[in-house]
Amino acid sequence: MAPRSDSQTGSSVSDGSDQSSMDPIFHLLRIVPFSFLRPPRLRLKIPSFTLPSPMTVYALILLTYFLVVSGFVYDVIVEPPGIGSTQDPTTGTIRPVVFMSGRVNGQYIIEGLSSGFMFVLGGIGIVMLDLALDKNKAKSVKASYAVAGVSSIVIAYVMSSWRKETTWREHSRIPRRSKTVDGAVLRHDEPFSLLSIPAS
Repeated sequence: MAPRSDSQTGSSVSDGSDQSSMDPIFHLLRIVPFSFLRPPRLRLKIPSFTLPSPMTVYALILLTYFLVVSGFVYDVIVEPPGIGSTQDPTTGTIRPVVFMSGRVNGQYIIEGLSSGFMFVLGGIGIVMLDLALDKNKAKSVKASYAVAGVSSIVIAYVMSSWRKETTWREHSRIPRRSKTVDGAVLRHDEPFSLLSIPAS
């Protein structure tokens, strides 16, 4: 019984020394507010975090890939126009232009979005081909996945190649029309501008 009394005596002495060494202002701040205020009785639960499903992670990664490939950062910083325009040299009408010519590091917003969509479409086609190899699915389902996957890849490849071929043709276009206005020759070199060349 002696050790217990010694421990109680030691604890009381330590408590008294702590209270005596406590700042009186801090002591008042601890006692006075709670003399007329009652703390609420709350039953708080620690939030539990669960891992997202694989399809959620896949959708987030695919969306991030689409934004990166389509040039979202470039669109936010540079703020290019959504779509370009050019004037027809023959009729004088304004025609919309989707692809920016003459600049390798430039694009319109619709151009970046369409390119990013084609890349994503090709990636989804590859995923569908992988799903078509699942042995646990019915043959009709696997055939549907295979047809959809091949179609997506072919469409994405053809559209991306058509875009490159069109851009190359626009860069290598030979002037075909010229018109003399006020002693200057207006020559149509590109579908986006008319170059003014002094007459020789």
